[in-house]
Amino acid sequence: MQGEDLGARTIAQRNGWDKLLPAQQWLLDSVLGIEPASETQQAPARRTQADRWATHLAAGRQFHTREGHLNVPRKHVEEMTGEGGEVTAVRLGGWLDNTRRRADRLTPDRRAELDALGMRW
Repeated sequence: MQGEDLGARTIAQRNGWDKLLPAQQWLLDSVLGIEPASETQQAPARRTQADRWATHLAAGRQFHTREGHLNVPRKHVEEMTGEGGEVTAVRLGGWLDNTRRRADRLTPDRRAELDALGMRW
C-alpha cells in the first residue's frame, strides 16, 4: 500500500514485539488484532560474518581432505553434516571464487588459513 510492504511490516512488528512500547503493543493487539509471534514463528537468528567464514572454511577443509586440493569448480556445492545429523549445502565453489577476487581485503589470519589448504590465488 503506497509503496509500503504491509506483510513485511506486520512480520517485523510481530517478531520485534518486545522492542515496542506498551502503547504500540496495545494498538497492534487491540485495534489491528496483531499478536506477537510465537517461538516457532520467529525468524532464525542471523549468522555473523565470522560464522559464515567458519562454515565455508570447514567445507573447504572437508573438500581438501577428500580430494587433496582446493581447485573447486565454481558451481560446486559441498554437503556438510552438522552435529545433529542435519545436512547443510555450502556453495563452496562460489565462495572460493569470490574470496580470490577479494584477496586484498582478507585479514592475514584468514589468508593463512586458506594458504594452509593450498589455495591458488
